[in-house]
Amino acid sequence: MEHTVEKLAGNKVKISFKATATEFEDAIQKAYLKMRGQINVPGFRKGKAPRRMIENMFGKSVFYEDALEILFPEAYATAVREDNLQPVSRPELDVQEMEAGKDLAYTCEIFVMPEVKLGAYKDVAVTRSIRTITDKEIDTRIEQEQKRVARSVEVTDRPLANGDKAELDYSGSVDGVKFEGGTAEKQTLLIGSGSFIPGFEEQMVGMTIGEEKDLSVKFPDEYHSEELKGKDAIFHVKLLGITKEELPALDDDFAAEVSDFDTMSEYRADIQKSMQEAANVQADEAAKQSLIDTVVEAAECDIPAPMVEDKLDEMMQQMGWRMQQQGFSMEQYMKMLGQTEAQMREMYRSEADKNVKTELVIDEIIKQEAIEADDADVEKLLEGYTAAMGKTVAELKETVSGEQLDYFKHRAQITKAVDMMWTAAKVTDEEIKDEPKADSTSDEVQA
Repeated sequence: MEHTVEKLAGNKVKISFKATATEFEDAIQKAYLKMRGQINVPGFRKGKAPRRMIENMFGKSVFYEDALEILFPEAYATAVREDNLQPVSRPELDVQEMEAGKDLAYTCEIFVMPEVKLGAYKDVAVTRSIRTITDKEIDTRIEQEQKRVARSVEVTDRPLANGDKAELDYSGSVDGVKFEGGTAEKQTLLIGSGSFIPGFEEQMVGMTIGEEKDLSVKFPDEYHSEELKGKDAIFHVKLLGITKEELPALDDDFAAEVSDFDTMSEYRADIQKSMQEAANVQADEAAKQSLIDTVVEAAECDIPAPMVEDKLDEMMQQMGWRMQQQGFSMEQYMKMLGQTEAQMREMYRSEADKNVKTELVIDEIIKQEAIEADDADVEKLLEGYTAAMGKTVAELKETVSGEQLDYFKHRAQITKAVDMMWTAAKVTDEEIKDEPKADSTSDEVQA
């Protein structure tokens, strides 16, 4: 079968195919032999009706579409192979001539892998922001450890105070009628935590062990239960016990208990060292990402729409998986956000476009620099996965497919490409004094 390839705009190509009348006839006969068992013709056993009889009954074109389906896959694969095409979309077929006894003529249009025109990716200027760990951060880390090893002690010589843990029974009612979920026994409540309805914990302060009391509260207008929203309620409570957290003294004994050091000064110095190392790693990673963003921005690439849609599919699947880990379905998550799937896809479209371009640019650098990943590179990458899984690299290799190993090999190539750019970059360090911001989760796919 003959074919020609024509380049269209926007990384789209048209492949024109022509099969001879003989080739088309052979395909029609194959389609007949394949489909005849599914066609009932009066007077013939199923699968025994002659082709001409079926064509007379259903029309001469009855086997044309099936004949095309027989011819197209091999013809398409040949065109892709011989013309070194890299399709990134499904082919869209269009038939020009399809009639028995004549040549078959049809075309298909596909998007192909776009050409990437690299900008500068070596000697790129980048700023690394290095943050010096403060005494306040070290104090916070030590306080966290202090609270972790704190012991709980009973309080019997005073009333309940803010910061205490109360053990209590309670029974709630609205208009004198108890409501579902409003009664419990031997519950633990940290006073001042804001865990219960506003006003509940505040009214318990000052109660003594064994004391019973009615607490007057009002459910919030935005409460999750429709029946209780904005309703006034009475909770009858009984205080069963009081405990408080007793923190250990921050001395050498504390250091010896929670670490491998004998003194607080050694323990504090080790915390400062580990926190600073972590901050430096974060500074490196942030600077590397800035470097990647700069290199990607400098490159030129016309990204086909199907590649962005495929990336959005992947991002939505990953988001759905994360939601499942948290006990939600994507439908529930979208309902919480008040968004449809189409709206969510549109919200992440620019990010998907950026991620696709990043992948294409890094792959082009790998090609330009002829970067290869050997077994040692792959094993080094796998070590990061096996550490979290509690397996050896050899054990992991036994469980992954060849396709998965190819994925890890490609990831190793990406790591080497980024390391190459980082080594060649002109890095300027700047010191920042700001305290770290709270962690935030990003869905962006990093290179």
